[in-house]
Amino acid sequence: MTNHGLQVTIFHKIINREIPADIVYEDEHMIAFRDIAPQAPVHVLFVPKQDFATLNDVPEASALVIGRLATAAARYAKAQGFADRGYRIVMNCNEDGGQTVFQIHLHLLAGAPLGHFGVPS
Repeated sequence: MTNHGLQVTIFHKIINREIPADIVYEDEHMIAFRDIAPQAPVHVLFVPKQDFATLNDVPEASALVIGRLATAAARYAKAQGFADRGYRIVMNCNEDGGQTVFQIHLHLLAGAPLGHFGVPS
């Protein structure tokens, strides 16, 4: 098991406005911005302001943070007009799960048919 600890990530720098991002939503709990390397026409990252390196690090008492990310993504999809056509939300966990930034975040992907999911590359 890899222990990533509490390291400063690119997401912390975006939250702290140390580097620019195309921010589409922010509240007291999270920030959402467009991915710089989009995997779909719409690719927005929802990042909590509370620090957890991986999904494994979220204690039961803090499970609400995951619900907030998911419901914010759904609200965004509705507001942008693609909720009824469909979208995908994804959370990667650790290296084998595809996680590259060790601050939990939710990917919202939409804007085109996304095909099947879960086939290893």
